[in-house]
Amino acid sequence: MIIDKIEEFFLKIAEKIGLKKLADWYRAHREGMRYLVFGALSTVLNIVVFAICAKVANLSTTVSNTIAWIIAVLFAYVTNKIYVFNSKTTGVQDLVREIIAFFGARRVTLIIETVFLWVVIDKLGFNSILMKIISNVIVIILNFVFSKIFIFKKDKN
Repeated sequence: MIIDKIEEFFLKIAEKIGLKKLADWYRAHREGMRYLVFGALSTVLNIVVFAICAKVANLSTTVSNTIAWIIAVLFAYVTNKIYVFNSKTTGVQDLVREIIAFFGARRVTLIIETVFLWVVIDKLGFNSILMKIISNVIVIILNFVFSKIFIFKKDKN
């Protein structure tokens, strides 16, 4: 996979500049590191779409957050399935179960995030982008736990 080649390219550079222990640590924690990288990209996508919807299109906080969530979750599902957890579904039924579980877990964190944003932005008047960033930290942690434990769990065969 292209992601493996890109990773190894940067890890070899790290080793050449004296960061072999860091490169080895990354390799030992590859799944978590990939989750952080793609989670960060998902978060940036989420925040950018939210800002465009809220500030440029002048949509409400809830509508902006929902649109941003849909786009970010689609991106997150594909990257988590392929690059982070290397999920191999064995048929349509398994794929549908995985998608439903992924979107279901993300829906739970969407509700948590939406309520948080509604309170801190709409009711308390805090800065919308700063509150969106803070809410994303909470969501990233919850999403990793849900993905690792419930959605992309490895079979113990």
